[in-house]
Amino acid sequence: MYLYDPVDQQLVDQRVEQFRDQTQRFLKGVLSEDDFRPLRLQNGLYIQRHAPMLRIAVPYGILASRQLRTLAYIARKWDRGYGHFSTRQNMQLNWPKLEDVPEILAELAKVQMHSIQTSGNCIRNTTTDHFAGIAPDEIVNPIVWCEIIRQWSTLHPEFAFLPRKFKIAVSGATHDRAAVGVHDIGLQAVQAEGGALAFHVWVGGGLGRTPVLGSLIRKSVPWQHLLSYLEAVLRVYNLHGRRDNKYKARIKILVRELTPKVFAEQVEAEWEHLRDGPATLTQERIDEIAGRFTVPTYVQPAPADDVEAQVRNEPRFARWVRTNVHPHKVAGYAAVTVSLKATGVPPGDITSEQMEAVADLADRFSFGEVRVTHEQNVVLADVQRAHLYGLWQALDALGLATPNIGMLTNIICCPGGDFCALANAVAIPVAEAIQARFEDLDYLYDIGELDLNISGCINSCGHHHVGHIGILGVDKAGEEWYQVTLGGRQSSGAGKAFDYEDTEFPKGGGGAIIGKIIGRSFSRAQVPDVVEKLVKTYLRERDSDAERFIDVVERIGLDPFKTDVYGAESSAARRRDEEVANV
Repeated sequence: MYLYDPVDQQLVDQRVEQFRDQTQRFLKGVLSEDDFRPLRLQNGLYIQRHAPMLRIAVPYGILASRQLRTLAYIARKWDRGYGHFSTRQNMQLNWPKLEDVPEILAELAKVQMHSIQTSGNCIRNTTTDHFAGIAPDEIVNPIVWCEIIRQWSTLHPEFAFLPRKFKIAVSGATHDRAAVGVHDIGLQAVQAEGGALAFHVWVGGGLGRTPVLGSLIRKSVPWQHLLSYLEAVLRVYNLHGRRDNKYKARIKILVRELTPKVFAEQVEAEWEHLRDGPATLTQERIDEIAGRFTVPTYVQPAPADDVEAQVRNEPRFARWVRTNVHPHKVAGYAAVTVSLKATGVPPGDITSEQMEAVADLADRFSFGEVRVTHEQNVVLADVQRAHLYGLWQALDALGLATPNIGMLTNIICCPGGDFCALANAVAIPVAEAIQARFEDLDYLYDIGELDLNISGCINSCGHHHVGHIGILGVDKAGEEWYQVTLGGRQSSGAGKAFDYEDTEFPKGGGGAIIGKIIGRSFSRAQVPDVVEKLVKTYLRERDSDAERFIDVVERIGLDPFKTDVYGAESSAARRRDEEVANV
């Protein structure tokens, strides 16, 4: 857990007072809506369908237990008693009153939290692997590098008003769990010649209206020059990025129009002026920032002999261990995912009572730290294996022991039309209907690993493009319909190396792939039936229980799935539907 120094605290405190004054002037009519809009966006405040929405920063997804308790207090006092974890590892409050937001920010500042740069055309929260620092396949702990990027990017005067929002992800392991291929910049840690740390840099990834995989524009940037190289990328974007059309303003459009080769050449030219400048990192600076993090004091773990017996004797515990318990680099410890995907609960939502309870469990079992995942769950990263049964019992009593991580019902889902003014369709009720359809755990485990993502509009906040099954809400003559994609993925999968040597500028960091539309859209009532037909096709076509849904899609293609969903239509009719859908 990163601990603020006096400069960090002063910056956050001053921002609170600035926004308090700005809010008061707006409420008194001194500031117009147009004047106030950029000010509130710089502090994470949106105006949604029913009320303001406040997005609270959770840098690289790490919370101390005291911070989670503060979020619980804020949600109870100034909201409706719950919060929502987003796919950028932040928390969103959907019902605060505008006049109360300065008080909320002041309360956050007391526990070293804020909402700076969680919205607006700036560098947003840098995200990373939720198993950072404890994953057995880790090359380097990416959290320190995320903090370095956070400090460099926060209120950076040159990049405070970019053409559009900008998102960075960092992966420090051999298996990409940070989805670097679909970010504006994706950083993959590698060992360069001689074993020195370096970063592959992917640029121009993103989902939304125009889903694009990032291009690897430079391999093995030495760690000392990481910030200067990022600065060169941002300068080229700031210079050439469109500001006249928000639909063409993202860096992915610029990279595509210039071509990755030309874009990389321009970055190299800019980098020549920056390479050995003030942004050059030193080992002393890295050590200084790393020294501000609290580090778990691992002890000799208690014997875990009883866990095997408990797994044999308690089927519900065994299921939870199978899906929600993960390897740890320290012998005798494990990481545990706390699922926020129980049937009937909006994915990613957590009540004030649950926040407080999870904070207590973090203190009791995991050195007082909680991780937020981009899959909208939370993680206790440092649990002794001997304590797993006691933790499971406590989570089960809270309704937080759903054994579905990696399964179909672990749905990633945006708030959709229930909250968001941009949404074309609701998303949460669709997720709940699918979860209810696949509530039978035996059936769920027979299906195996399957990522299902839902977005309520083309902005893709639910990352539907990289779901094995993706569902997108669309508008047809004022009615809600849902488009289905197949074959997306955010990475190549655990244990699978991805070859970047095939082309000069390969796309898709970590092996990410954009899903393909299967045909015409469906009504809301049809969606659970469609998902079930897709699953049945997979179960019929798989070679063995070990072959995943995504593997079958890649092996046999989309046609068998289309036939089972749409019936035995002529190939010409299918082509016509695809053309209409792609328009």
